[in-house]
Amino acid sequence: MYRWHLKSKANSDKVVELKSALKIDDHLAQLLLLRGIDTFEKAKTFFNPSISQLHDPYLMKDMDKAAGRLALALDRNQRILIYGDYDVDGTTAVSLMCTFLSNIQYHNYAYYIPDRYAEGYGISYQGVQFAIDEGFDLMVVLDCGIKAIDKIAYAQDNDVDVIICDHHLPDEKLPPALAVLDPKRPDCEYPFKELTGCGIGFKLLSALAQKTGIEDEEIFSLLDFVAVSTACDIVPVVGENRALLHAGIGQLERNPRLGFAELLGDKANEKSLTVTDLVFQIGPKINAAGRMEHGSEAVNLLTSNNAIEAKKLAEQINIHNQLRRDYDQGTTAEALAMITENPALMAAKSTVVFHPEWHKGVIGIVASRLIENYYKPTIVLTQSGELAAGSARSVKGFDVHSAIEACSDLLEQFGGHKYAAGLTISLDKIEDFKSKFDEVVSSTISDEMLIPTIDIDVELTFDQINRRFYNTLKRMAPFGPQNMKPTFVTHHLKDTGKSKIVGSDQTHLKVSFIQNDVELNGIAFGMADKLPFMQSGDDVSIVYTIEENVWNGKSTLQLMVKDIQPTTDKLLQ
Repeated sequence: MYRWHLKSKANSDKVVELKSALKIDDHLAQLLLLRGIDTFEKAKTFFNPSISQLHDPYLMKDMDKAAGRLALALDRNQRILIYGDYDVDGTTAVSLMCTFLSNIQYHNYAYYIPDRYAEGYGISYQGVQFAIDEGFDLMVVLDCGIKAIDKIAYAQDNDVDVIICDHHLPDEKLPPALAVLDPKRPDCEYPFKELTGCGIGFKLLSALAQKTGIEDEEIFSLLDFVAVSTACDIVPVVGENRALLHAGIGQLERNPRLGFAELLGDKANEKSLTVTDLVFQIGPKINAAGRMEHGSEAVNLLTSNNAIEAKKLAEQINIHNQLRRDYDQGTTAEALAMITENPALMAAKSTVVFHPEWHKGVIGIVASRLIENYYKPTIVLTQSGELAAGSARSVKGFDVHSAIEACSDLLEQFGGHKYAAGLTISLDKIEDFKSKFDEVVSSTISDEMLIPTIDIDVELTFDQINRRFYNTLKRMAPFGPQNMKPTFVTHHLKDTGKSKIVGSDQTHLKVSFIQNDVELNGIAFGMADKLPFMQSGDDVSIVYTIEENVWNGKSTLQLMVKDIQPTTDKLLQ
């Protein structure tokens, strides 16, 4: 059962003003105002995202030093090591840099992706030592490095200059790199703070192009990398990110490079891509390389210019992804069985499960899956050498990192942020940790936080849903955090009698509702259990988004239903 939260209505005078300026209806004006778009000029920018909206890269602190040092390396044919993390943002950022250098016929470079298990996240001493031993003059570090003070100092002390391109929050002290590009550093006045690591790498290349006279098109041709990183790293899709994402998706639609085309499969031919396609078709496969084998496989694919090679690399990554899915599904099933068979775990306010043979690469995914079933702060642990390693995920509003910190006396190591964290712990302390963690969660979490919430933008009636309305909704894309796909609620609907259970596992519904002679159809995934009360004849209320369904060349609007409940006075409040 979900809690439904209808967002507060915008100021009525503002709605009238915006409605008049844009010649749109009240509901569309409301949707824009909820996103902070309250003038004609802001709406014009919002509805027409463009690379002309990008900020001057030299507004970023240290950019002049960074672009100057990179230009010097290119001019003197110095050895450059491109270093990036093993996730989507890191591997796309490394691929962006390597592709650029290759395109300008610069070949005195190599790249380095740390091993997820042997080296861990971010800059490793092993990686720095590689740069020193191999005689690299410059390291360009992407999507990590902002807290690697000792490792950066070690590189600089051994005559390897370092440029950091990171987007994570820094500590009070910055690493002693030659240049630190991070809009989140307190002394950086760059107007947009939410770029990905790949996005910051792109800004460095933009600055280099300005300095050296490289054509803009040489840089803009790399925006597909930035789009994939922006979609998959779950950063706010507003401002500069939205412009970058829009341009990059357009490039993927028009002319996808070999690696992305292979990962997209049939989607590569549709010429109508969404953020969802990037997140679900590309993201998991790139991550699977780092989880199951090594992140360098993703870079090899994304930088390949050989169709036969790209196909072979993509097939290997798809095998890794299928293996990841198998581990994910098997581990999730085992974890769910542990919970249902343990009354104490069922009654607890948190979930902590451990099995020594679970694959470390999927425990974070499994923690998220468990929250879908039991909406509680969750930690999944597996054995890693002599210790146990864990991934934590949280529910909306609850700071799981703080809860873990309150148990730090039992831990070897921990880190992360409010909604996701990692930890290591001695095997003999797991049971004590389970008890203490649940005590902490129980004393700090509210009952409301343990019920998932659906945020609703606007209430509609079926007669207000038409093609013109939907066409304006489409122009609000690309969607993502802080610009989510608009979600609607409609009350007092009747089932038409055509709704039915569908799907190979018989868990989904094909729904058909009517209101005031207007009938609309849709899909409700995982809601087969809702059919009996829908067929009772009583009024129902639904929360949904609106999609376009194209079948046999015919386009219709359909509802993607998020929840169905009987219409009650409480829902109507």
